[in-house]
Amino acid sequence: MARLKSKWCNLSEYVKEVKQSFSRAFNERRDRRGTLWGDRFKSVIVENGGALLNCLAYIDLNPVRAGIVKRPEDYRWCSLGYHAQTGNREDFLSDDFGLVEFGVTSSEERLTRYREYVYHAGAVEKEGTAKIERGILEMEEKGGFRMGQVRRLGYRAKCFSDSGVIGSQGFVAGMLHYFKERIPNKRKRVPLEVSGFEGIYTMKRLSRA
Repeated sequence: MARLKSKWCNLSEYVKEVKQSFSRAFNERRDRRGTLWGDRFKSVIVENGGALLNCLAYIDLNPVRAGIVKRPEDYRWCSLGYHAQTGNREDFLSDDFGLVEFGVTSSEERLTRYREYVYHAGAVEKEGTAKIERGILEMEEKGGFRMGQVRRLGYRAKCFSDSGVIGSQGFVAGMLHYFKERIPNKRKRVPLEVSGFEGIYTMKRLSRA
């Protein structure tokens, strides 16, 4: 058990296992051999403050620079996307953003200031890459770069449509009881509160949809 704990608490080992397992499965399905990933996993020690802020922004802007999305939050697999689309479920990510050292104590304010930095950095034109459009930047500036309930709801639209039942705690509990009698399930299910939306519950975590 100690060996497994040591192994799976090592980020390098974890990424190695994921990449190797995926490569084997992919090669088997495509009847191919050889490596699949362009390079090995790299772990870099980054100083807090400005260095961390710039590093995070660079990573969050990658899908924008690649022309995959118009806004960083539209890409689920980056920190801003995870914050917007899941409400940072179970505090999986740090909300430091390199801004604690600058005296920004509120996590919500750090997210707002980090978004402001990312959007301004992403609007700078770089040869051979896409950028955040001027109209999008101006829209964010008008809203003070804040992520309000309406914006959060928009990012979770797909999750809402996939969740099955949405409503008050009592309503969802009633529906769970209704379905339990018709569709047996060994797992005990309870209404799950949707983070960021007071009084709204669902049958399953929206971040899993």
